[in-house]
Amino acid sequence: MITVKEKERDIVNIVDKITQSQIRKDIPEIRTGYNVRVGVEIKEGNKTRIQNFDGLVVAVQGGGVSKNIIVRKKSGGVQVERTFPVNSPKIAYIEVTRKGRVRRNKLHYLRHMTKEPKIKESNK
Repeated sequence: MITVKEKERDIVNIVDKITQSQIRKDIPEIRTGYNVRVGVEIKEGNKTRIQNFDGLVVAVQGGGVSKNIIVRKKSGGVQVERTFPVNSPKIAYIEVTRKGRVRRNKLHYLRHMTKEPKIKESNK
């Protein structure tokens, strides 16, 4: 006789298998403080093109299939933040351009800074 706990365990295993198949393997390790270049597929009419978004990773949220990164850049004197779902098919690529070392997990204090943040480069 199958118990309730065994049924729940089987359901969790099935969900884990499905989510593992949806996680992208071509994305590098991304941490807070890294400078990244994200290639986003933009559809204009019936044409598609890849638009780059270069910036600093301010936060990494979630994990697994629902992992998101928040990237911040300065564009025309205005700070712009954008959230990217890492496993989305709209993301063509994510490239790490610089590995910075920070002491905090979330860098939301950068929103109130007027000067550029000084982030030391990591040796790893």
